[in-house]
Amino acid sequence: MFKDPITIYGSSISYFTGKMESYFKIRGIPYKRIVAPYPSFERKMKKRVGIHQMPAVVLPDGRWMTDTTSMIQWFESNLPHSSIIPSDPKQAFACYLIEDWADEWWWRPAMHYRWHYKEGANFASNHLAKELLGSFPAPHFLKKKFLTRRQRNGYTVGDGVSADNIVSIEANVKNLFRNLEKIFSKRTFIFGDHPSLADIGLSGPFLRHFALDPVPLKIIKNEAPAILNWLQSLWNIKLSNQEFSYLDNIPNDLSPLLNEIGKIYLPYLCANVDAVSKNKRRFEFKSDEMHFVGARYSQYRVWCLKQLQEKYHQLHENQKEDIKAMLSEHGCWEPLWRHQDLPMKGSQEEKLPFWAYRKMIGINE
Repeated sequence: MFKDPITIYGSSISYFTGKMESYFKIRGIPYKRIVAPYPSFERKMKKRVGIHQMPAVVLPDGRWMTDTTSMIQWFESNLPHSSIIPSDPKQAFACYLIEDWADEWWWRPAMHYRWHYKEGANFASNHLAKELLGSFPAPHFLKKKFLTRRQRNGYTVGDGVSADNIVSIEANVKNLFRNLEKIFSKRTFIFGDHPSLADIGLSGPFLRHFALDPVPLKIIKNEAPAILNWLQSLWNIKLSNQEFSYLDNIPNDLSPLLNEIGKIYLPYLCANVDAVSKNKRRFEFKSDEMHFVGARYSQYRVWCLKQLQEKYHQLHENQKEDIKAMLSEHGCWEPLWRHQDLPMKGSQEEKLPFWAYRKMIGINE
């Protein structure tokens, strides 16, 4: 379908740029990654797609795109042959849940490990100061200081991370590592020998963060090395045009992931809906050991919850009972539907992936 390469604008250590690159490589879509100078590129992207965030994708016909979830859905609807969405409805819905969870929940812990610890902050600020701000007329040390402060104020201490919850945040991450180690010690990908949307979603926090930044990488090497094998396989595989199959049903070792989505992530989205409904820019969220005070509200994440609800509505009637049973088993059903009259902003995100109205978190704009 694409003879000419697609252009992707983004940093080589960007969470969502890595996710999009994983998708392009898996689907055999030719692309070239470009790093454009800042701040001029920020202004240019806002004119093209409404907002600035990494990555931006430019099609050979000149159209600009944003939002990895929407872009992947668009490409899948336009590509022939094999798909990264399993044909089994339960597996497909699990993929949608895991991708959204990977995008929205693990962002904050990934940013924490990068910017809280001196090793991570020095690595990332040094890299980004050269990569993004290389042409900006300021001393290198000032660029590093600016980037570190900007990221911490926006995405870590500025989004509810504090001395009171660092232990629980890091315990949550290590639990994720253990659960994935059990999975990837037995098989190559989430649903067998071929990657799915679930793998691509999880590549976001892992490829350019947890498995790259010094502190979490050390933990993975010592405690969950199978994750590195999974990432290597994910980066090197290219789906053929032949049909292939995934494992049958939902493997039992995915239960801890789905249980956490039901216990922590979907209730977090509900707490965010409450905050948006009341126009509270900050909100508190508590679930077991996880406790955030001063988390930023996100209009975009209201849309994320709406999209998950829409995925259920789009099912055939004879599939809905099985999906409901799966979601109920893992505690996902009730929080998925706790809020049905969602505080959406008019035609919010209806033009994605070619135009966006909201960033994931509305800061640094």
